[in-house]
Amino acid sequence: MPDAERGSSKFSEAFLDDYFAECDEHLRAIRSALLKLEAALKERRLDTAALEQIFRGCHSLKGLSGMVELREAEALAHELESYLRWLREGKLGLTAAGVDALAEGVNTLERVIAARREQKAMPPIDGPVARIRRLADGDAAAPLSAVAPAEEAGRRWRARYVPAVPLLERGINVNTVRERLQALGTIVSAVPHVEPGGAIAFEFVIETDGQFDPATSPADGLTWQLGDDAASAHGVVAEERRIESPASMVAPSHFVRVDLTRLDDLMRMIGDLVVSRARLADSLDRVERHVPAPAWRAVQEHRSALDRHVRDLRKGIMRVRLVPIGDIFDRMQFVVRDLSREYGKDVHLELHGKSTEIDKFLIERLMDPLLHLVRNAVAHGLETPEGRRAAGKPREGALTLRASTVGGTIVIEVEDDGAGIDAPAVVARARAAGVPVPDGQLVAAMLLDLICAAGLSTREEADRGSGRGMGMGAVRAVVQEVGGTLTLESDPGHGTRFILQLPLTLAITDAIIANVGDRTFAVPQGSVSEVIEVDPTAVRELENNEIVPYRDGTLPLVRLSHVFGLRDAPRARLHVFVVGRGAAAVGIAVDRVVGQKEIVVRTFGDQLIKVNGVTGATELGDGRVVLILDIASLVREMRPRGGR
Repeated sequence: MPDAERGSSKFSEAFLDDYFAECDEHLRAIRSALLKLEAALKERRLDTAALEQIFRGCHSLKGLSGMVELREAEALAHELESYLRWLREGKLGLTAAGVDALAEGVNTLERVIAARREQKAMPPIDGPVARIRRLADGDAAAPLSAVAPAEEAGRRWRARYVPAVPLLERGINVNTVRERLQALGTIVSAVPHVEPGGAIAFEFVIETDGQFDPATSPADGLTWQLGDDAASAHGVVAEERRIESPASMVAPSHFVRVDLTRLDDLMRMIGDLVVSRARLADSLDRVERHVPAPAWRAVQEHRSALDRHVRDLRKGIMRVRLVPIGDIFDRMQFVVRDLSREYGKDVHLELHGKSTEIDKFLIERLMDPLLHLVRNAVAHGLETPEGRRAAGKPREGALTLRASTVGGTIVIEVEDDGAGIDAPAVVARARAAGVPVPDGQLVAAMLLDLICAAGLSTREEADRGSGRGMGMGAVRAVVQEVGGTLTLESDPGHGTRFILQLPLTLAITDAIIANVGDRTFAVPQGSVSEVIEVDPTAVRELENNEIVPYRDGTLPLVRLSHVFGLRDAPRARLHVFVVGRGAAAVGIAVDRVVGQKEIVVRTFGDQLIKVNGVTGATELGDGRVVLILDIASLVREMRPRGGR
């Protein structure tokens, strides 16, 4: 049976969940410290605090991985820890190659842990291990190897300590034993074991100078065995590790790890509560005239309090689900670092809004789309140093990631100061690939449509920096799946900016309720920039499209009644939802805006039901079921094809 399966049989799933959560925390801290270490190296100094943080993280990961018997992670973390110890002790000098080896090792370590979590095949660790050992052999100030043979380092003993009440009464506990062993030699490893019946035993491996005889040492609950068969079967040579009791290994008391599915269940319950509250409100409205005024005032007060409590409860659960987007942004620093070297470009990455919080589910879904946008920016957006010099730009290209909260939406921007998108080249490639190209001026929204078209690539050859054909189409598809929109701004010669606008949550949201003819629809409030009133006499036709005055220009108008084939209801004023921004803005005309409500989003369970422009349904307080419109999808389909 493989080691991973044996580990799974010995440790509960709950324990493994804690293991993965702790690994994520340590890896996040290690990645941050690695960037600090590299930055300090460029300034020809050693950031000892960052080095210490990486060392502690690898030390903890090795111990945790050993406890769940994930040997690949344990062995790799040990190699990293050994190399870091030599750096701390000054036996090795830190070089750029050393930082690269650390980064590669940490990346592989993360992949190993992810493979264990997802029950996939383990990635090989031989490459990173060999690289670290070569650095140690070539750069050491003293003759060292990454893992010193036991014969050179001294004799190894395995000491087993079993706590007992008489020993505790004499003041002998695991900490005093650890201190005694530390005085005898170097503690190589320390692992707690759960014995049959629930008792806990601790196994230490110590390395002595060869003169130690356990017969001369008081027993005090310790048994000795020459060699380290079990604890060092994988060449684990580690600095002494303080053994902690199970209580002290638990996360701080003010943190509780919760499975995301449990939070999903809570959100569903709150959704049912929101629907029930809406039904209650509708029922109260119907009986209002039958209740005396003094009694009705009390009912209204209780109703208002219930509304407030339900909304506060929803917001509280949402806060639990939110995590900083900096978790994604920090990972992009390593992506930019590797790609800039691969393409021979100098890239400065700026991160803004790292503390902006977003739903954990969205974080996981957005990792790949953001990764693709960043890769495209480095690989194709930014020029080479020579090209930038010829264009009168600084040698170093700028790539910026921004995140902010705007109302109930999250806005993420990926911007570079490169050459921008060559629209004529995109059109030429589109026509060559048989992709329809609109006539007239190619505005940014139409350019994005071409870039996202299936089968279209603006590159003759695929490379590591970007996919082929489906790349941008897949990015937009994921953004749309989570109820968001993707827009593009490109200035030839000056740069490109992709803007992702996403809902704060997918389960419960504020929506605008609107009437079109005899139908009622719900429009997520986050997808609407503003709502304006338009005099029907101000509507003008231009090239078979309708436009209305808007600010200092015009706004293309799409009537929702025409989209769904409904009868127009004559109105003195049109209500128009403004969707998009800048030159990509479009107006969606409805007959009347009824009001704003908090709705529960119910997606269609049947995958065969796929209606363009409809993202789901919701139930209003009066029992009516209305469709929730995907405004962004409607705009793409009905966008006027003429110029503006």
